[in-house]
Amino acid sequence: MGHLSSLRGIKALVFLMPLLLLIIVGCNQAQMQAVRVDERVEDTVSAYSKRMIEEGRDTFRHETFGSEAFWGDALKLHEAIAGEKNNGVGRGLSLRAALDAGLKIDVVKVRDGLLQTLKDGTSPAFDDPATTIELLKAGAIVGLKGFFDEKGGLRSIGINCSLCHSTVDNAYALGIGNRLDGWPNRYLDFGRIISLSPNLKVISDRIGADTASVAKTLAGWGPGRFDPRLLNDGKGVGADAKGATLIPSIFGLAGVGLNSYTGMGSLAYWNAYEINTQMRGKGTFFDIRLSEDERFPVSFRTGDWSLRNAPDIVTPKLAALNFFELALPVPTPPIGYFDAAAAERGRAVFEGKATCAKCHVPPLYTEPGWPMHSASSIGADGFIASRSYEGRLYRTTPLKGLFTKMKGGFYHDGRFQDLRSVVDHYNELFHLGLTRQERTDLVEFLRSL
Repeated sequence: MGHLSSLRGIKALVFLMPLLLLIIVGCNQAQMQAVRVDERVEDTVSAYSKRMIEEGRDTFRHETFGSEAFWGDALKLHEAIAGEKNNGVGRGLSLRAALDAGLKIDVVKVRDGLLQTLKDGTSPAFDDPATTIELLKAGAIVGLKGFFDEKGGLRSIGINCSLCHSTVDNAYALGIGNRLDGWPNRYLDFGRIISLSPNLKVISDRIGADTASVAKTLAGWGPGRFDPRLLNDGKGVGADAKGATLIPSIFGLAGVGLNSYTGMGSLAYWNAYEINTQMRGKGTFFDIRLSEDERFPVSFRTGDWSLRNAPDIVTPKLAALNFFELALPVPTPPIGYFDAAAAERGRAVFEGKATCAKCHVPPLYTEPGWPMHSASSIGADGFIASRSYEGRLYRTTPLKGLFTKMKGGFYHDGRFQDLRSVVDHYNELFHLGLTRQERTDLVEFLRSL
């Protein structure tokens, strides 16, 4: 019986052997296939990343998201730019006035003939609104896009992300050069530009204020400032324009959890918020926090807390835009901009005696997580913070690339004229006991970031 059982076992093994071989071969083929799939995934990721950055850059630089319906069709800003000699109203916006208001010119888009003309700052072309219109046709004015009729007349105008968050390197002339994406345009007097609009009643009706007060508030913002809550709460009017905050940079934000001075959300959130509610793009936006009628009365009344445009021309572009912005590196300070030896000593002060690194954690120079602090804990008033959902809290702002933000002051509202004033403020607030030399070295370290 044992012999017969052995024979039966051998026969069964022989019978099953082909099946076992098929399973083994199949597993090996699956493993080989998995390896090939992994290799294809790496190629796909590289191609995807390249495509997203290219699409995001184009969106950042040129996409108006339908905002022309607000800035052009409603406010009639294009008519003020064109001037009455070009079928608009008023004197028009000359190139000289545009540059004075902080608008920037992408030299790559300017035709050679006009470039030669612009070499001479006294050229009549600087004072002719027709030059501004020509630059709009060429797509050369950073952040603005003109829409023209079949006869070449300016019929509307829209804005894009680069208006506030790009500048130029002045390679050709002051305000004329190559784009610097992600840099804050601290020369842009956006309030002044908006106030040119022939129909400010659109804004005054929306926020429940008279047109004269709106015009005065816009004019009071000053260069490099914008009030991102005005169209949602109307509380920046009549407050001596202190509702306007400094335009932030959009570089070095990979790994940074919250964006904006009051930490309402991530960069992805802020893109959706700004494009839909401030640029007045035609998309989808939802934030139930903004439906609180006491804190955000305008948003509550207008329904801006739940926008649903059809077609939605914003949402399909948000992923690539966010991808591109997160890929923007921190620019390096120019050679000779800071004292290297003093900066190295300042690093020791930053990470040691001054305890700066407790909140501005290297290498992000903000706090991972939820980096929010009360206004009183940082020695500030809570007006701006009170207009956010969290209330009277400010985010720990990342410190890299400070050399691009020297104009306009520091803190959310520019209350400190320079970095030394910031250091002196914290030295006094926290009783740090920093010597004059330590404070000087600390400033040099901040300039080096």
